[in-house]
Amino acid sequence: MAKRRSSANGQTGKSGNGRASGGRSKSGRGNSGQIDESLLKEIENIPLRLAAQDRYLNYSLSVITSRALPDVRDGFKPVQRRILYTMLQQRLDSNAKHSKCAKVVGDVMGKYHPHGDSSIYEALVRMSQAFSLRMPMIDGSGNFGSIDGDNAAAMRYTECRMTPIASAVLMDLSTRTVAFKQNYDGTREEPVVLPSRVPNLLVNGATGIAVGMATNIPPHNLKEVCKALLKLLSDPEIKDYQLVAGDAIQGPDFPTGGEIVNSKEELREIYATGSGTVKLRGVASVAETSKSGDVLRITEIPFGVNKALMVERIAELVYSNKLPLVEEVRDLSSEDIRVDLLLKKGADANKVLAYLYKNTPLQTNFNVNLTCLTPTENPEVGAPRRLSLKEILWYFLHFRLDVLTARLTNELNSLLRRIHILEGFALIFDALDMIIKIIRNSEGKADAADKIMKKFPAEKGGLDAEQTDAILELKLYRLARLEINLILDELKAKRKRVKEIEKLLADDREDYLSSGRWKLIREELTSLVTDYASDVAGRRRSQILTQTEEIEITEEDFIVAENCHVLVTVDGWVKRQKHIADPSKSRLRQGDKVLACVSGNTRETIAFFSSLGVCYTARMQDLPASTGFGEPIQKLFKFKDGERIIAAMSMDPRIIGNIAEDPKGSYYPETHALAASSDGYALRFGLQSFAEPSTRAGRRFSRVKAGAAIVDVVPVHGTETVLAVSADCRGMVCPVDEINYLSGAGKGVLLMKLATTDRLLGFKPSTGDRDLLTVVTNRGAKKTISTAKYRVTSRGGRGIELQKNGKIAEIVENAVEPPTLFDE
Repeated sequence: MAKRRSSANGQTGKSGNGRASGGRSKSGRGNSGQIDESLLKEIENIPLRLAAQDRYLNYSLSVITSRALPDVRDGFKPVQRRILYTMLQQRLDSNAKHSKCAKVVGDVMGKYHPHGDSSIYEALVRMSQAFSLRMPMIDGSGNFGSIDGDNAAAMRYTECRMTPIASAVLMDLSTRTVAFKQNYDGTREEPVVLPSRVPNLLVNGATGIAVGMATNIPPHNLKEVCKALLKLLSDPEIKDYQLVAGDAIQGPDFPTGGEIVNSKEELREIYATGSGTVKLRGVASVAETSKSGDVLRITEIPFGVNKALMVERIAELVYSNKLPLVEEVRDLSSEDIRVDLLLKKGADANKVLAYLYKNTPLQTNFNVNLTCLTPTENPEVGAPRRLSLKEILWYFLHFRLDVLTARLTNELNSLLRRIHILEGFALIFDALDMIIKIIRNSEGKADAADKIMKKFPAEKGGLDAEQTDAILELKLYRLARLEINLILDELKAKRKRVKEIEKLLADDREDYLSSGRWKLIREELTSLVTDYASDVAGRRRSQILTQTEEIEITEEDFIVAENCHVLVTVDGWVKRQKHIADPSKSRLRQGDKVLACVSGNTRETIAFFSSLGVCYTARMQDLPASTGFGEPIQKLFKFKDGERIIAAMSMDPRIIGNIAEDPKGSYYPETHALAASSDGYALRFGLQSFAEPSTRAGRRFSRVKAGAAIVDVVPVHGTETVLAVSADCRGMVCPVDEINYLSGAGKGVLLMKLATTDRLLGFKPSTGDRDLLTVVTNRGAKKTISTAKYRVTSRGGRGIELQKNGKIAEIVENAVEPPTLFDE
């Protein structure tokens, strides 16, 4: 990769008028058309791998440290910090009048955050949403979005100002208690971190995705976090698990409430390692009871869940008949959440709630990741780390110690400057007449200052230039005796305060209980709880349920038990209808034919057997209900190339009979299945393993040889005979019990010996009656073969010749039998 070096003046070989200097053209060639050798000296060859690595590293570091991750000290990302700092400069405190958000966003983008205005406005909106932050930092006026996922109005319509708690975040900023850095264009300064008195990282949490890492910190209760900080101050050796107990941090406290169903051990492990999963679910209870049915009311939803989508999901389950215990869903929410579910008469509300927890966003997981930026030697750059709860609290306490120390130092310096001035006033109080006389006889301010300093030289304990200037700026009314006494009192009070501050700054003891500055921090935390975590604001919203009783539910509880019919076509389309009187008159795609039509209860299973020896099962309720063509069966299962359905069988006991193994030790169940492949092999197998729904991949029942395929699967009892027919017009009848019963998937045994070019087309089991099998010859003629016409022989033979000339093209069912009808 070639890299172009820049010249010393920042240009690349071009003159001020935009033309190439030295007569060079834009292509770097001179007037003669030759390449200028001076340009070649400015080119540096760098491997593409190194150049890409260097640039990607710079990009990833920028995203990590300057955009996606919050700082452990103030808990803000850069964009949030810049928004609050800009609002402070615009004097938009909690007592100010609301100002247009567009003005705030414009100043943030123009002065400190050179990114898109939409991302800045999104951050501002989130900082004002009570359902996003536990303690919002911005008081918005107008449409700032909703928990239903509605977007905020455009920033030209909305207004904002800071909330009272934001004042505690910015309180010490005016005294320069934190480091400042240059903004992106070097025209002004911005704080590296805000001197927050609020443990904002834990109180409001944070979510962000950087390059190669992410953060997901849940919000917490302010009162609990402050008590945990006080506990750490009282006992620096306290363990993480001891901070998650008693009246300290019990667990996350989400702004939308909800119930946390983790055990204490799980929560302690999360806070000790900095990662884990918090199980959060909404709150619902029976609000009304009547003869027609109860009303299950949802009053709290999990944090981060879109309420409208959640209600839509519940309604989808209700109207698709997957939640038959619920008759109707009503969203009656206003400022408070209220979603009413009208239950049917006799419905169990606990089972409905358990189903909602399992199948809807009413229960979610919050993946905790306590990753944030920690301080380094460079105050402008933080190092990303995953911290434990104790480490986060420790960083915040020492950050508050640094801020407090800087505040006391600044206050001390200010006091010393003021004392220096007051001492000058006190020095000249007894010589006021002399000072006035000197001033009246002076030619100006500078001449008066020189004469006063000569009269009271600094080296003899007199006045310096700063004191003299303050005396000359003194208003005449301050020369009154009462005012002089006030100045002396002020001097006395300030000297006393200086001694207090010097004592605090000189106290470097590590004892968290005895150190003066740590006592001040304890007082700050206590006042923080008093001011911003009163009984209402400090009340925990998310309840911790360490012991929950899980309600056992089954799918059958939520399936309407009704009879239905399932129709499958040769081309692989399937549909479910409540009643099909005549399958031949059912609506099909052009050229398609009915393969099977089975009946059963919606709670029962239907088995689909494929040509590759795989059985796919599903509940009849889960099949598409349609009066049209239905849907391709490939949507329901995971088929391989060339695989197709060759048979379908209802697992309803009323239809299939007893498929369970005989407890007395019978070799095979009373009702089982017979399958045969096109290469002449056959096997019998049990159906009990297919009585429950399977995965999309299905379950194998036969291992078919390459190039062959299963031609049919039918239920048998082991006492029948079977008529097998091949394409070369050969057939044979043999006892079913000669075909081996396999407990697992296998190839089977030879049913009929076929010629090299021959293949088995199908078979027909018979109980001894005159069962008919209809075939179509290659000349288009139909021929009926009776199972009673031919004698029974052993399996494995070549069979007998069914006709002298021609071949059989296909086997045609006489007609798909009408499905069994049940009394409703």
